[in-house]
Amino acid sequence: MFVSFEGIDGCGKSTQIEMFTKYLQSKGIEFVKVREPGGTKLGEKIRQLLISEEMTSRSELLLFLASRAQLVEEVIKPALEEGKIVVADRFAHSSVAYQGCGRNLGIDVVKMLNDFATDHVYPDLVFYIDIPAEVAISRINKEQRDRIEQEGLEFFEKVRNCYLELCKNEKNFVLIDGTKDVETISKQIIRIFEGLYKV
Repeated sequence: MFVSFEGIDGCGKSTQIEMFTKYLQSKGIEFVKVREPGGTKLGEKIRQLLISEEMTSRSELLLFLASRAQLVEEVIKPALEEGKIVVADRFAHSSVAYQGCGRNLGIDVVKMLNDFATDHVYPDLVFYIDIPAEVAISRINKEQRDRIEQEGLEFFEKVRNCYLELCKNEKNFVLIDGTKDVETISKQIIRIFEGLYKV
């Protein structure tokens, strides 16, 4: 089973992934945790470029896709074939929201390129943790913001609205209220997961 966590920066995604993987460990469920961009030797080099170098929107998208393609072939496909759970900190839907909507490159273009990059490998379950854009910006440490995290309120509102549309239209998406306390969110995520994966 392939599970991904999505949301705008500062939504609490990393905390929930940590709690979810601890839960999997406690149940003795084998899993592989990956992050985007990154997760492979090539992907980590691409990650450094993406967070530090100025670039055009199209270049940004293509670098994300290159990292994703490598991750699918090197890590995700082998793990799924071995019957492991794959837990992803972001995946293809991030590009739809951030580059397709946030950067105005177009949802359809990004979806088509995602199909190519992922070889049509997509999560069975996507937890989208939703928080207002202004809350997200207030949570991101000003001194430690990377290139994308430095974007303003308008950008993050476009990204959030795109995610909300995906929640309406994609059957594998689950909308999680990220303004609730971390324990409540974690219990909700585990309950939904257990309903689909017979623990």
